[in-house]
Amino acid sequence: MSASLISALPPCGNEPPMPDEWRLYRLATRLSTFANWPFTEDCACTPERMAEAGFVHCPSDNSPDVVKCFFCLKELEGWQPEDDPMDEHKKHSPSCLFIALKKKAEELTLSEFLKLDLERTKIKMQKQMNQHIENFQAKANVVRGHLEKLDADETQ
Repeated sequence: MSASLISALPPCGNEPPMPDEWRLYRLATRLSTFANWPFTEDCACTPERMAEAGFVHCPSDNSPDVVKCFFCLKELEGWQPEDDPMDEHKKHSPSCLFIALKKKAEELTLSEFLKLDLERTKIKMQKQMNQHIENFQAKANVVRGHLEKLDADETQ
């Protein structure tokens, strides 16, 4: 199939139901997350360039400049006006397949899109699994501490 999947979809305001992650393949969707981005003019990391590099803006009260690649899920903060978003993305996540694309996401065929999104899904699942493992290990350490305390109390 040679038709582009994303460009065949209706404009952002009138989209059929689809996963939010798929909407993020669209530059306009990523760009819309940068409404309160602190760097807008006379700098390298404008909202447009951030979105082109695959980032979405996900600020917090303590970190107003946190961004995350929608594809590889790499989070970056501490931006300076002269930072180039694509260079920073490549430096901190060189294996990100989104920044390695040789064409715009809107130009992907259905087959290319599905293969690419399979990789994004694997990355997301791996990150979730790692988080579950970390949580389990933290809880196991607490339980281990309680058991060791009980054992110490019984041996006294």
